[in-house]
Amino acid sequence: MNTFVSIAPVIALIAAICGLAFAMYKFFWVKKQPEGTKEMANIASKVRKGAMAYLKRQYKTVGIFFIVMLIIICVMAAFGMLTWFVPFAFLSGGFFSGLSGFIGMKIATYANSRTANGAQQGLNKGLKIAFSSGTVMGLTVVGLGLLDISVWFLILRALLGNPDEIMAAMLTFGMGASSMALFARVGGGIFTKAADVGADLVGKVEAGIPEDDPRNPAVIADNVGDNVGDVAGMGADLYESYVGSIISTGALATAAGLGYEGIIVPMLIAAIGIIASIVGTFFVSTKEGATQKNLLGSLRRGTYIAAVISAIAAAVLIFTQLPDNTGVFWAVISGLIAGVLIGFFTEYYTSDSYKPTQKLSGSSETGSATIIIDGIALGMNSTAIPVIIVGISILVSFFAAGGSSSFAMGLYGVGISAVGMLATLGITLATDAYGPVADNAGGIAEMAGLGEEVRNRTDALDSLGNTTAATGKGFAIGSAALTALALIVSYTDKIESLGGDLQLSLTNPPVLIGLFVGAMLPFLFSAFTMQAVGRAAQKIVVEVRRQFREIKGLMEGKADADYETCVDICTRSSLKEMIVPAALGILAPIVVGLVLGVNGVVGMLAGALVSGFAIAIMMANSGGAWDNAKKYIEAGNFGGKGSENHKAAVVGDTVGDPFKDTSGPSVNILIKLLSMVSIVFAGLIVKFNLIDLIAK
Repeated sequence: MNTFVSIAPVIALIAAICGLAFAMYKFFWVKKQPEGTKEMANIASKVRKGAMAYLKRQYKTVGIFFIVMLIIICVMAAFGMLTWFVPFAFLSGGFFSGLSGFIGMKIATYANSRTANGAQQGLNKGLKIAFSSGTVMGLTVVGLGLLDISVWFLILRALLGNPDEIMAAMLTFGMGASSMALFARVGGGIFTKAADVGADLVGKVEAGIPEDDPRNPAVIADNVGDNVGDVAGMGADLYESYVGSIISTGALATAAGLGYEGIIVPMLIAAIGIIASIVGTFFVSTKEGATQKNLLGSLRRGTYIAAVISAIAAAVLIFTQLPDNTGVFWAVISGLIAGVLIGFFTEYYTSDSYKPTQKLSGSSETGSATIIIDGIALGMNSTAIPVIIVGISILVSFFAAGGSSSFAMGLYGVGISAVGMLATLGITLATDAYGPVADNAGGIAEMAGLGEEVRNRTDALDSLGNTTAATGKGFAIGSAALTALALIVSYTDKIESLGGDLQLSLTNPPVLIGLFVGAMLPFLFSAFTMQAVGRAAQKIVVEVRRQFREIKGLMEGKADADYETCVDICTRSSLKEMIVPAALGILAPIVVGLVLGVNGVVGMLAGALVSGFAIAIMMANSGGAWDNAKKYIEAGNFGGKGSENHKAAVVGDTVGDPFKDTSGPSVNILIKLLSMVSIVFAGLIVKFNLIDLIAK
């Protein structure tokens, strides 16, 4: 091991600390900005308290699951099925995943009123504050992720020494991050969309009052939901994507015989990406009166600069550390380009600056049914290009890394392309996390009665946020597909190392049955999560109607709504409803493995990856397009606010809410969690399964 390779994990650790330090600087910079009027500060305080109360209760619920799983993993370790490092790594993965979401939500709830107040000064000031809060989120996720990986790698290298043993142990701790991410995404997604749907159906459709009107009892719950779902849930989600891609690629490096050099390359690419993301944030700004295209251009400028810096630095790294495998560089580039292209085409299908969403707005002229039909069709249509992009990226990365002569090297190339796609996650996630802050700012501007010019600015920032959120989801789904593919390969390697009998022919019944079961799982999971939103939303609808009916003077603005009851309903409903979908993701690979054996599990993982990728893209893009179609009408097109077209678009947006913010983004966690759980329980499945008993 040369000197550079030996100190590389320390370099990664330093980069992680730099990212966290910059995030801390931005955190306190946002807090220093004036919060606005006393009323604005009061509204923001209610949102903050509601979000914190929800997270505390969620973490207590999830804590019970982690205790149970810890006991199970410890029993498996006692019987020699896992190393004793896994229980502790499982806890650390879950802790840092949850911490990422918590910090992101904390800054988002500080930034919302400050963004609204900044919008009073100008569009650029509002953008700067909202984007800075997103930067805290983005750099916290990548900083904590690389910190966790670097520290564990240094500990295991000192204790184990063998790179194969190190990566075999590290591979399993992604289960903690994935489990936490699924609970956070599902629970937060149910909360935010139950409040949003309930508020829209009774407030905007039935009562005919504006969005975020303070008379609507669900409006605070809606703003709380933006933070617990779109910020805390998203942070936990992308933390596990980021960590999973780096660890799985390191495991593929050992399988390809690249040793420590191959392991440190993805870690250092991630380190480069953190520094590049910090640099990119300084290039995000806009001017007064900017159009949606101008605003998108401002955010793109930062992400593109970060991508170029990452590409140049990655070339230097790979050409010096893997001189015999320089084609790996083109695998990194294929991942970077694939991420940018998926983001662009997601934007094309969901932004009201382009024809698909504009045409969708026009569908409202013939009612709710046609806008729903066309929105679903738009989402289905939008799956083709990302699938082609990911397919091309897999081929390019496989053969560029040397897949034609070494299958293992080709698979390493596929893994490294996922790392390349997520290299600039620090700034990419910043553009995504910015969206909920802008949405909250618009709500505070409406509730605090700020001028129409301010509301127009926050609406512009909010509309941009819808597009960047959809782009971020597309990016997350694309990276999830590549990461899940690498994890499937890692699972097969694990089975072979345990002496399992892999027979992966499509004509092998367990494989074929596994494919069917896997293809079904994302649909069943999505059904559970959408029904959960529906049930929780019904409770909100009933409560809002009750308050409109029973609180005298509420509709005239002479009495205050009972916001706390709606927040409590959403909290209790989401925590109860998240259990079944999360349990499905954790139990499915264990049950399939115990019945169909290791071959059935591989089939299940492949089926879930293929169908989950498509359905996640479809849901995210349909939901984003419906939301922006509504905003396009509200901007004065096709009749404007209050028209029949607008009411139809609100119904479409309501249908799209659980699509884009609950089921869709949760599916990409599901396909990775299935792989992580399969890897952790591989030893159990090899020893005990029904299909092998029947065969004997």
